[in-house]
This record gives sequence, structure tokens and C-alpha cells, in this order.
Amino acid sequence: MPITLNEQILLIAIWKLADEAYGVKIQNLLSEHTGKEVAYGTLYNNLDKLIKKGYLNSRMGEPTAIRGGKRKAYYSLTLEGKKALQAARELQAQLWSGIPNMEFKS
Repeated sequence: MPITLNEQILLIAIWKLADEAYGVKIQNLLSEHTGKEVAYGTLYNNLDKLIKKGYLNSRMGEPTAIRGGKRKAYYSLTLEGKKALQAARELQAQLWSGIPNMEFKS
């Protein structure tokens, strides 16, 4: 089943962040690249959906004094998540093939 563009962006951000893929870092990377602020509720709702689909794993880090003893949830792609990203990339390449490089004019 194809993944949505938003799911692709979120999975790519998590893959890019590797061992540092936790809420704030994911939110900052998404905002940096999209120019849009992502609400925490929206982010965590989408993370939960991707976990339920089998595309992500989550693990809890160690408690830290800086966070008042709270632990961070870290995210990583599953093999299925990587396969879904690869399929999305291949689909886009197929769709764009044969289309000449062109300037989009406003």
C-alpha cells in the first residue's frame, strides 16, 4: 500500500536523524525543511499511526535530570518502513521519467 507524502517526509526525517530521532529533533527538522510549524499533537499522532502500520519502532531512552527525570521516546524505521520509502521513491521516479527537465514558471 503506498504511503502518503506526509508519511514519506516523516519517515525520511527519522531516517536522516538516525539515533537522534526523538520528538523535538523530528519537529525541528520538519519545520526547517518544510517551512511549516508542526504541532506536537499532530507529530505524535502521525508517529503512532506509523508504528501501528509497522513502519516505525519506538524505544524509551534513559531518564535525564534536564527533563526532570522523564525519558525521551526515540524512533527508528523498521524493515517495512524502509521498503515503503523505497517503493515511494521508485513510484516517483517512474512517474517523473520521460518528463523533460523544465522550469516551473509562476
